[in-house]
Amino acid sequence: MKRFEILLLAIMMSVITMGQNKNAPVNYDENKVPSFEIADPLRCLDGQVVESTRQWESRRRPELLRMFGEMEYGVTPRKTGIKVRHEVVNSTPDAMDGLATCKQVRFTFTGKNGKSLQALLLLYIPNAPKGRVPVIVSYNFHGNQTTTIEPDVITSPSRELVKSLGSKAWVRGEQSSRWAYEMALQRGYAVATMCYHDICPDAPNLLVHGIPALLPDYNAENRGESEWGTIGIWAWGYSRIADYLEKEERVDKHRMAVLGHSRLGKTALWAGAQDKRFKVVISNNSGCGGAALSKRFFGENVSRITANFPHWFCPAFNHFSENESALPFDQHELLSLIAPRHAYVASAEADKWADPRGEYLSLYYAGPVYHLYGMQGLPSPVPPAVHQPQHYDVGYHIRSGGHDVTPYDWQCYLDFMDAALRLNE
Repeated sequence: MKRFEILLLAIMMSVITMGQNKNAPVNYDENKVPSFEIADPLRCLDGQVVESTRQWESRRRPELLRMFGEMEYGVTPRKTGIKVRHEVVNSTPDAMDGLATCKQVRFTFTGKNGKSLQALLLLYIPNAPKGRVPVIVSYNFHGNQTTTIEPDVITSPSRELVKSLGSKAWVRGEQSSRWAYEMALQRGYAVATMCYHDICPDAPNLLVHGIPALLPDYNAENRGESEWGTIGIWAWGYSRIADYLEKEERVDKHRMAVLGHSRLGKTALWAGAQDKRFKVVISNNSGCGGAALSKRFFGENVSRITANFPHWFCPAFNHFSENESALPFDQHELLSLIAPRHAYVASAEADKWADPRGEYLSLYYAGPVYHLYGMQGLPSPVPPAVHQPQHYDVGYHIRSGGHDVTPYDWQCYLDFMDAALRLNE
């Protein structure tokens, strides 16, 4: 048996867990954060320390990807057998009062079992720049029609499945405050969005209506220990969006960014860790299972998140409920998997549930891997003040307010991407 399998078996046998607990205690006191050791992301399981980028790419990086797959998000199938067909169903050359061309693209996913599902991509491309432009890829929560008041934006196909009549998801533009389309377009960025429910509905009893239903012998009621959860499935969907954008004649496939908020921030990080086509990976208020260090046990914790959202992660992650100290990795090592591409983490001062300090420290402790590539990480373990962004080869800011995406966040992201993608060269 290989060393990794031995480690995994030992952890599963030795962890004494209280099980998933929706009422597990939550800590908001820095004085009660338990002492724990920050694992060196450059130290392999056998103790060898990585000293070159070649060693990182060939040995440690695959080792970490495997651990996160088998113990947290689930293993992404290498071959799903799912075919994807794209059809442009609407194209408007003068959208946003002439600022952009709007394309709406229907994705049809078909499995070997003959089942299929459809998803709808909304793509805004700025009209002013000549040639190819960078693109920001980001899921939305309630459907494409809620991100804008533009009347010709088609309703996402999953809405009627997951949102009953009367829900805010039925209101056009309901989440438009989170989508700074005009700001991004004026800065020369295309923006692509899709409702995450289109890829897989965010409910345990609706998994059979998502991508998993297209796989042979999938059993939502009896998933294997390391079988992917919806975060893994949504991350897979991000990569399928990238597949399409690579073929879009106005998009620069070498300058794609992925952005996610909350659970979709967790998704963006996992997608960016796996798919190197995303040159900038942005996490907004992603918290537990995202950017925040799990072992700090501050705000939302593994027990709470696995109890309330058992479908997000693989079943193996449940073994660390109320026992984060047994995790053989932490989230700073997820962020390190993005190097040498650019990672950005954003927090909100009032969003204690997402542990802003833990989000910052996670990015800080990913620094050794960035340093290995000759890049600059965060310079200090002390977080910056509110509204004082730190932009190096990685970026961070904390703003006032709570769990949301604001124009200020977008402003910071665009400033960072301008430099990271060298947009003005």
